[in-house]
Amino acid sequence: MTVLILTSPEDVTADLVVAALHDRGTPVVRLDPADLPGEVSMSAEYVRGDVRGYLSVQERMVSMDSVRSIWIRRPGTPGAGAAEQSEWLTAEAGAALYGALRCVRARWMNHPAAAAQARYKPWQLFTAHHSGFAVPATLITTFPQAAREFAEQHPQLVVKSVSGTHPGDPPMALPTTLVAPDADFSAVAAGPTLLQQYIPKAADIRLTCVGTGLFAARKKSGPGQVDGRFNSPEDADWEPVEPPVRIARSVREYMAAAGLAYGAFDFAEDTDGTWWFLECNQGGQFGFVELATGQPITAAIADWLAGGQDSRTPHGEP
Repeated sequence: MTVLILTSPEDVTADLVVAALHDRGTPVVRLDPADLPGEVSMSAEYVRGDVRGYLSVQERMVSMDSVRSIWIRRPGTPGAGAAEQSEWLTAEAGAALYGALRCVRARWMNHPAAAAQARYKPWQLFTAHHSGFAVPATLITTFPQAAREFAEQHPQLVVKSVSGTHPGDPPMALPTTLVAPDADFSAVAAGPTLLQQYIPKAADIRLTCVGTGLFAARKKSGPGQVDGRFNSPEDADWEPVEPPVRIARSVREYMAAAGLAYGAFDFAEDTDGTWWFLECNQGGQFGFVELATGQPITAAIADWLAGGQDSRTPHGEP
């Protein structure tokens, strides 16, 4: 049985998992949907109730029936590598590839339907509340008056992107930013704005969940730090930490509700030791945490992918 990995050629994190699978003697096929059509070919046949599908990449042919698990890591846009690109080709290639793969009885990390839902920040906040996490008070609005009233209730606020997408080109990371006390909220009418209660941090927490395995790491925050990606103390590094029992329970409830096999959770630890939920990235990076802490995240992913078919998720549905 084969592990299928969908990601770009430049994904060095996937390289680690491929090497671990090779060490286990597990067959691996790695391809980028951007190369369909082209370097990647596919065929799916539906005749008299029988379904047969095949994928070909770098002169290697694999039957879709032989796929035990599918890891959607950082795939390119279907058809993006074609000599003549078009929106029509992207739609056709994506529908053909992902539509055929959804017919496969395999485990997904993560299923496309679950992954698409998990990307929505409002849905994340809703699910985090119901999973038992401490969640900062949050408002997403285009009503200036609602923003003003929210600011009166929560004098210290940050503003962040709802989608995580930068409005410019090339894409950039948008830092979480403190809102000035005298802020004019009239501009929120121009587009949905996410305002959130500011949590004074003692540390940033990254918790990586692989199946049922939890790998938590802690990085000390600097005074007044807002976004740990941009203003962490120079001497701070990630250190392994044991997640509280309540957090571990809530993580597993969240993962079950989301239908995810992999999730990278970000928390803000306040001065009282409370872990406040910020987000869960269904495709978040883990290499930097493993490098700093020595936690065996790569091995956990390889073990999960190399596992047998999961009868609890027939036809790959979450």
